[in-house]
Amino acid sequence: MSVAVAHHTRSSSDLALEEGAREAAYRGTQLVVVHVVESLDKDIAEANRAGISDAVEKVLRNASLPDVRWDVHVVAGGRDTGDVSAALLRAVDELRPELLVIGARRRSPVGKAFLGSITQNLILDADVPVLVVKSPR
Repeated sequence: MSVAVAHHTRSSSDLALEEGAREAAYRGTQLVVVHVVESLDKDIAEANRAGISDAVEKVLRNASLPDVRWDVHVVAGGRDTGDVSAALLRAVDELRPELLVIGARRRSPVGKAFLGSITQNLILDADVPVLVVKSPR
């Protein structure tokens, strides 16, 4: 089994990575970082993998969790909310983690009411428990 983290290049991702690493350490399992790219070009995927690897190593070091085993899973998913959500859900179905950790950003009441949300889609549609990590104000 594993703990999966939906990764994106924003501040909530570091918090999600850290919490995912803590959960993986607690459960004695591997951390899998899932990152969605627009298309799965080999060079772009490798560049993303290298950048994400640096971020993961930094978070693990700062959280004093250097022994957590981890891997990066890069998937193609497009740019639209629905496409990214579907790509993440497919990755979760494939990886079958025991927990999915996601970061959330603050949204206005109007944004919550009318706009689609990857976070919302994952919470509602994932077949595994979802832990949402929100950055402090």
